[in-house]
Amino acid sequence: MEKELLDKRDIDRALSRMAHEIAERNRSLEDICLIGIQRGGVHLARRLARKIKDYEGAEVPCGSLDISLYRDDINLRKEQPVVRKTEIDFDINNKTVVLVDDVLFTGRSIRAAMDALMDMGRPAKIQLAILIDRGHRELPIRADYVGKNIPTSLSEKIEVQLSEEGHPDRVVLLKEGK
Repeated sequence: MEKELLDKRDIDRALSRMAHEIAERNRSLEDICLIGIQRGGVHLARRLARKIKDYEGAEVPCGSLDISLYRDDINLRKEQPVVRKTEIDFDINNKTVVLVDDVLFTGRSIRAAMDALMDMGRPAKIQLAILIDRGHRELPIRADYVGKNIPTSLSEKIEVQLSEEGHPDRVVLLKEGK
């Protein structure tokens, strides 16, 4: 079973609010960068960067981060991880890095992303921007910017579908059939 929770307009509205919050909290935009976690986070980071440029007139560097080899479940998975590109062509040392992802669940992906970032440099701060926070944390990780809090049960799944991946923009709740 599938239920649409957010449509294109809702996602755009949430990202607009988040972009304003990022700019407001980080008054010196020349010291910040956005890094999206592969896959959905990359597209959202680029959208946030465009919105910040539109609102503030500031170019915010934007990169992508693959965390597949940093995951703590890599040895537990049956199939080999699909390694995607990490593209960070700017210095993250002494910068405020805003990590961007589509869904925050247990916090383990974010922990892996922070480990990967630390292998690339020493940011002054790391902030977290999430489109959907669904709860169920296993690690003490909290988002600084949240598009929407959607409490779920463990049997449910949130799927963010984006036009960059060939889908209409939407967020759906997937429930196990009975």
